[in-house]
Amino acid sequence: MGKPISVNGKIWEPEVLQPQELVMVDFWAVWCGPCQMIAPVVEELASEYEGKVRVCKLNTDENPEIAGRYQIMGIPTLMFFSGGQPVDKIVGAASKKQIKDKIEGLLAQ
Repeated sequence: MGKPISVNGKIWEPEVLQPQELVMVDFWAVWCGPCQMIAPVVEELASEYEGKVRVCKLNTDENPEIAGRYQIMGIPTLMFFSGGQPVDKIVGAASKKQIKDKIEGLLAQ
């Protein structure tokens, strides 16, 4: 069963920028209520899209330099990467359907 990969500055490159498959990164923090609300959805999506989408989680409090690099102003932010480049994002607590629609659209490209 697929689980989100917890990433940080040390493994950001190999886990997020190098893979060829679509990568979804959940930018979150422990104190963020909406982040806690979408966490189970992110877990479900990691399992549902195993083998198609790499799902990662990045704690913005522990990795402010990465959050700053991608101009993460509000959390939760789900950022999608393809070929090492950010290609799309969802800011705020989106529904599972909204996130799945975004993933499906990106996989179809």
